[in-house]
Amino acid sequence: MRLLRATLAAFLGLGILGSASASTLDDVRSRGTLVCGISEGLPGFSDRDEAGGWYGFDVDFCRAVAAAVLGDPDKVDYVQLSATDRFKALTDGKIDLLSRNSTWTMSRDLNLGIDFAGIAYYDGQGFLAHALDGMTSALELLGARICVVSGTTTEDNAAAYFAKNGMDVTFERFTDRTEARRAYAAGECDVYTADSSALAAERSLLEVPDDHVILREVISKEPLGPVTREGDAGWNELVRWTLYGLINAEEDGLTAATVGDAANRDSAVALGKAAATEFGIADDWLAVVLASVGNYGEIFERNLGEGTPLAIRRGVNALWTQGGILYAPPMH
Repeated sequence: MRLLRATLAAFLGLGILGSASASTLDDVRSRGTLVCGISEGLPGFSDRDEAGGWYGFDVDFCRAVAAAVLGDPDKVDYVQLSATDRFKALTDGKIDLLSRNSTWTMSRDLNLGIDFAGIAYYDGQGFLAHALDGMTSALELLGARICVVSGTTTEDNAAAYFAKNGMDVTFERFTDRTEARRAYAAGECDVYTADSSALAAERSLLEVPDDHVILREVISKEPLGPVTREGDAGWNELVRWTLYGLINAEEDGLTAATVGDAANRDSAVALGKAAATEFGIADDWLAVVLASVGNYGEIFERNLGEGTPLAIRRGVNALWTQGGILYAPPMH
């Protein structure tokens, strides 16, 4: 009987601990702000304007979650994190959400105590080269010096690619992308490798962007998405359905400009009804999100699209109905 009582107490204790740990939503509500981890500054994804405010694709997702939970997209405290520190900051409880161009991999998912909420951007690793060198393909990089940022999947991907093609290269490692970009610009490396979207951002920061080209090869799959702590399924689901809400809204033609119309607002409320009931958030949470940041397509075009310095085409990030692979589960 004593053993039974001890076993029961242990299970009850685990249940209590599980409930206590699954409290990010309550923490955000009681604090009145969302603490969101972003990069240290990456054009298009997270950057500062002249007034010091943050903007970008990843920043807009932080704002969307704050709008969903708190009804106000501005109730966000941003924490700048390096590639090396980002996941530990999340598991240590220093941030509520990581929205920082992070690749979803099995080893990260299973070993780091984190959960990916979904895929916000389909990316792939590429190479940035000096146009004067005349290179058009990564297969011309035999013997090249390659700039790479530590703490990412990038070096392993590139090493595997070159080994597969029987090519010897050397890697010049840097702790952050600013150092890597400066070394590349100074000619200390022949090419700079990173996610293609990050290379577009880095290229836009060089003195003469047109003097640099992104080579045609894409050598990896880099599904980027928001990340939460493991063991907090409710919070992960809320973050996931905020992302899916943005995608479904684009598919349904709901925009920041049109969601104020009564019929469109009713459509947004209908889309978000199940989440409102499950998480105890406002019935019009999705309408508030869309009015605050727009749908997925609006976020993409504003921060990354062809009218920005990054000039990235939607490509695979177009909706599945428009030739891409962007696809969200239905919300009804």
